[in-house]
Amino acid sequence: MIAHLQRASQTAGLLTYLYGPGERGNHTNPRLIAGDGHAVPIEIPTQPDALPYLAHALDAPVEGLGARAPERPVWVCSVRSDSRHPDLTDSQWAEVARRLVAATGIAPDGDPDACRWIALRNQARQVYVVATLAREDGGVHHAYRDSFHLQTECHRIATELGHLPTAPNPTPRAQETQVPVPYITITTEPSGSVSAKGASDGLSATLLKHAGFQQIEDWYGRRHRLPTTTPQADRAAIATHAAEMLRAARYSVDLEPDLDTSRLPTPANPLGLYTAGAEVLQLTDQIRAAENGAGLEQAVDHLLHPEHGVLERVREALETAGEQITDLDDEAYALADRFGFAAEFISAAQSELVGAGRELHRVGDSQQDHAEAQTRSPALAEARSAALATSPAADKAKASSTLGAATPEVGTAVRPPQVPGPRTR
Repeated sequence: MIAHLQRASQTAGLLTYLYGPGERGNHTNPRLIAGDGHAVPIEIPTQPDALPYLAHALDAPVEGLGARAPERPVWVCSVRSDSRHPDLTDSQWAEVARRLVAATGIAPDGDPDACRWIALRNQARQVYVVATLAREDGGVHHAYRDSFHLQTECHRIATELGHLPTAPNPTPRAQETQVPVPYITITTEPSGSVSAKGASDGLSATLLKHAGFQQIEDWYGRRHRLPTTTPQADRAAIATHAAEMLRAARYSVDLEPDLDTSRLPTPANPLGLYTAGAEVLQLTDQIRAAENGAGLEQAVDHLLHPEHGVLERVREALETAGEQITDLDDEAYALADRFGFAAEFISAAQSELVGAGRELHRVGDSQQDHAEAQTRSPALAEARSAALATSPAADKAKASSTLGAATPEVGTAVRPPQVPGPRTR
């Protein structure tokens, strides 16, 4: 169970989107399942102005704040369940929503002045919780660390539902001392020269000079730069070599991608920066080269492994992209949802292929048995013919069958015609 927290500036626009068809037309049967309007009815009436009424009911405390109202007072949380488990009912999702608003402080249990909120559903395996940050007593809910409280409560709910295994108690270990890592940046300046800036200790200076950089000390401080006479084709090789030596010496190096030879396109690596795609292509070649079911199972396991497979890593990357979009732009909830939907599709594919590895191991067994049967059949026929050819009983049976076949010909021979003689009186 995963929660995505966002902020919006307008309640009416958000409700119009949630109760509408959605960008991909995947919103079906939008319905309100829970909420607390503090004596203000929040059930959706049948009148055409239902959404404006609901938006006004949620915004009323915010309007009372006046100039103290937050710039983005709408708190939006979308929660998705694991597609590998059955979907929750509306009543179960309503209980999930109540626990989340209580855990974050939006609406603690028994608080008569809590924020107003609603929970609605418009698609399977998901619920939206919408609240306004203004409290009934004129205070404002501070959303600091709400994301942490949401994920903690979601993890607890998923464990109670049996969607997550119970984690064993962690083994205590000795405290590790963290030493700050020196940082060096190797980039191409606007003038076209390649420079290395950051750590100014003697070891880093020695390594950079060994790679081919020149040390410069002026009023900017100590820095290193490749000579302007360095050929363009050699700059990336020198910068990459310097970064490798610095990283081996435990420096943190930020190397510009255009200077990283390991990420540049080569005949051996035509995809360049897309190293993950190149590895999947190699996996595709392994799948295509499988000669039997066991080999195919071993290659496909890299795709389907529940913890380390390609599908699981793609699902995690899509979910992380959606969360990062929300962190960078609270208003881009529609785009974040698209990445969330894509992650759910990958999860559905994983569920569809559960146990497929064992079936792959048996692929080709029936054809192999049929080929072996065809190989044995001619040998059996030849052995039977040889046995019959050398058996006296077979020879006698053959002669009898030949004689019996000729008998009908004798029996059916044409008799001479009988001409009637003269009749006697």
